[in-house]
Amino acid sequence: MTAAVLEMRQVTKIYARAAAIENIDFTLLSGEVHALVGENGAGKSTLTKIIAGVVIPTSGTVLIEGHEANLRTPTEAIRQGIAMVFQETSLVQSMTVAQNLFLGRENFFNRNRGINIAAQQFMQSLNFHVDPTALVATLGAAQKQMVEIARAVLMKARIIVFDEPTATLTPEEKKHFFHLVRTLKSHGVSVIFISHALEEALMIADRITVLRDGKHVLTDLTKNLDRNKIIQAMVGRDLSKELYGARKAALRPAGRLVLSIQNLRVGNVVKNNSLSVFAGQITGIFGLVGSGRTETFKVVFGAIKRDYKHGGKVMLNGKAVRYRVPAPAIRDGVAYITEDRKAEGFFETMSIRNNILVNKLAKAGIGAFWVKRREADSLGDYWIKALNVRSVGKGVQVIELSGGKQQKVVIAKSLVQEPDLIIFDEPTRGVDVGAIAEIHQLINRLADSGKAVVVISSYLPEVMGLSDRLLVARQGKIVEEFSGLEATEEKVMYAAVH
Repeated sequence: MTAAVLEMRQVTKIYARAAAIENIDFTLLSGEVHALVGENGAGKSTLTKIIAGVVIPTSGTVLIEGHEANLRTPTEAIRQGIAMVFQETSLVQSMTVAQNLFLGRENFFNRNRGINIAAQQFMQSLNFHVDPTALVATLGAAQKQMVEIARAVLMKARIIVFDEPTATLTPEEKKHFFHLVRTLKSHGVSVIFISHALEEALMIADRITVLRDGKHVLTDLTKNLDRNKIIQAMVGRDLSKELYGARKAALRPAGRLVLSIQNLRVGNVVKNNSLSVFAGQITGIFGLVGSGRTETFKVVFGAIKRDYKHGGKVMLNGKAVRYRVPAPAIRDGVAYITEDRKAEGFFETMSIRNNILVNKLAKAGIGAFWVKRREADSLGDYWIKALNVRSVGKGVQVIELSGGKQQKVVIAKSLVQEPDLIIFDEPTRGVDVGAIAEIHQLINRLADSGKAVVVISSYLPEVMGLSDRLLVARQGKIVEEFSGLEATEEKVMYAAVH
């Protein structure tokens, strides 16, 4: 790993007079796995999109194997041997998996049977179990990510950029992915790996580069770094005590019973599930993929329906409820912060202020069509300040924000409705360490103020650090309950698996 396959010299990208990245120098070596880390908004995605030809730099030079490259379109980047797996899927939803894999590389005459067989063989060679004939729109987030990864590998690129590739994968799928990265490396492929999971970067990368506020802070061999050094470089301070390591010294007492679920059934996903949620506490829900965690609380929120017969009972503040759509649940004080913020969390082409305003009007119900501009501005300004949603401009579209800022907008949209029961589903997925600490502080403040808070998380240190009560889901129902002081990783994981 001595020759540089990619060099960026003094690269700058300016949006609306604000620099997303400024005078960045970056080098990728042949056959190297190079991790790129930093807080949301640090410039990681901008930097890699320049490499992939999606974004054109304002100034600076990009060299491929010593020769200046004019990467002004993704097609030109692909010709140069560069492929990118985006954090947000770029697949064609109305096409099958096989059609997406071979899109742009089709023969003049094609048979669906032929490309289906080729796609199945290729996916199996990567240990990705996805039906090649399935429409992409019917796939879950993890399966879509597998198709994105497979498509990049199929291009036989010399440089592959992975932007948060493991965010939706199960532990077993992650293991296959890391094996794939090592195989690519052994074949001389250079990999840029963006991840907020610093343990993954330390495990898989040869070198790590840290960006902060659009500037280069650090590049070093992975063997010279540890988690705390990286975090300090990312945020400019030590966050080790604010993140997952801190456990509760005392538990909040249970207040009034806010939510009671009895024998809930949703097809083959949720099976006779029962649980309770109390005011003034954080109730953590942990379980592996397919355990029915999310589906249970989507029923509570009215996003999906429980079985018509023998579907069980949901009691909210002592009253039996059966929401068929979210609107009445919102009016009754239920908020649900989705795990898939891009698909379900916000209106991507609207501003931060208008996204927040829409949910305020939704709470008010029919007839709330008019609001004074000054009131709308004041409302938006309050929540932008309260959740520290820094942006390059007041009217910026939410799709242009980093993942952490988008997540804060999703949270603000829900909290503006003044709910009593707040359900956080994977609240820090794809979020940087600085934003994680802020979101955790917010969750704790909500419980301290007397709100009933539910945190669904597949990351054990997070759910253990936050929870007053920790419920473990397995095969569609809650199978174990732990006090926040008694729970250990071994006990919780044993309950989730056995």
